[in-house]
Amino acid sequence: MRNADLVARGLKSVWHPCTQMKDHEGTLPLVPIKRGEGVWLEDFEGNRFIDAVSSWWVNLFGHANPRINAAIQEQIGQLEHVILAGFTHEPVVNLSERLIEATPEGLNKCFYADNGSSAIEAALKMSFHYWKNHGKPGKKNFVNLSNSYHGETLGALALGDVSLYKDTYQPLLMEVLTAPSPDAFNKEPGETDEDYALRQFEAMETLLAEKHDEICAVVVEPLIQCAGGMRMHHPIYHTRLREACDRYGVHLIADEIAVGFGRTGTLFACEQSGITPDFMCLSKGLTAGYLPLSVVLTTDDVYNAFYDDYETLKAFLHSHSYTGNPIGCAVALATLDIFRDDNVIESNRRLSTCMAESVAHLADHPNVGDIRQHGMTLAVEMVKDKASKTPFPWQERRGIRVYQHSLTRQALLRPLGNVVYFMPPYVITEEQIRHLGQVATEGIEIAVRD
Repeated sequence: MRNADLVARGLKSVWHPCTQMKDHEGTLPLVPIKRGEGVWLEDFEGNRFIDAVSSWWVNLFGHANPRINAAIQEQIGQLEHVILAGFTHEPVVNLSERLIEATPEGLNKCFYADNGSSAIEAALKMSFHYWKNHGKPGKKNFVNLSNSYHGETLGALALGDVSLYKDTYQPLLMEVLTAPSPDAFNKEPGETDEDYALRQFEAMETLLAEKHDEICAVVVEPLIQCAGGMRMHHPIYHTRLREACDRYGVHLIADEIAVGFGRTGTLFACEQSGITPDFMCLSKGLTAGYLPLSVVLTTDDVYNAFYDDYETLKAFLHSHSYTGNPIGCAVALATLDIFRDDNVIESNRRLSTCMAESVAHLADHPNVGDIRQHGMTLAVEMVKDKASKTPFPWQERRGIRVYQHSLTRQALLRPLGNVVYFMPPYVITEEQIRHLGQVATEGIEIAVRD
């Protein structure tokens, strides 16, 4: 098959996500992929691309990973799926035990869903229902951070604050309370990331002090606001937030869907703040890019609020058809095995240093407003004016030029607006990282031309 043949067929039948389909008929043709291996994606004509964005931040250990493939093959020969209501199976029990061991202390119960948005929805409902079961139905509001993103189902979308995704559907969404982000991009000259995070926390403190009686939970993406342009902040913010939530009787929901499983330099981002949230939502890297699966980990306190006689109607009546799918659980277990056996976090420290070095020369570029990094996530933000950090008009779509150039240089770089970022699989080599740094540099030079 030729690339053009599959593209033509697909344009007649497939509506692609997060895309203006008209673009694919002209300036941004679809890229058909036949196979993947390691960091590489290959089309039908032998062209190859380094998957620098881990196929939307999900792939941890490369495409067609032999160990994960073997886990799927073994599990599919035993049990492909079974209802989890009233039934159980070994993979889901094993995975729950492993996740409880790996996550911050106190997260002792696992509730499964299908994807990241579904996990957020479950956590929101759990928090509201917890307070209702405790005789506090007036606690029904949620707090988010400016520029946050938590998914695109209606509850999750309401918790976001990226207008590109949210504005169209605003009439359908619940109202939430928004506190200013600790995003260090906006700090004053000479101000440290930590100082700025503490300064920004003052508004959150005031909000909780004034409205805690009506707030169920605060929902945050620890350390990186991924879909909000890979904006980053200091972990002290979440240390203070945990203390405040305890003080005012408000839940803390940590959305580690994108930042969990080593993306920020530790297995989970919350580790860097030394906190245990009331709910931790995991997906994406949970199955290393293979299958949809998500989990909400929570505390015994939350679990016990629903534990009662049937007649009280306190049970959490929430489900998904593929909840706790055995094949997905087997993949997640294989993923955790690789972390355990291959010393992944330590290896990533070396790779993250190489990532920083690959773009360090851009720090003085007149159209680079910021280079930021947490572990295996690095972002370079293009700006029209460096001194004021004035952005390029979004209508100019400068980032698309980087994407188009990268495809000519054996790389898949898919910027978020004007933000070029690396979030590669952990099996990438230093040589491949240096190549990405060169491609990004070339792409930025092309993108910022008048």
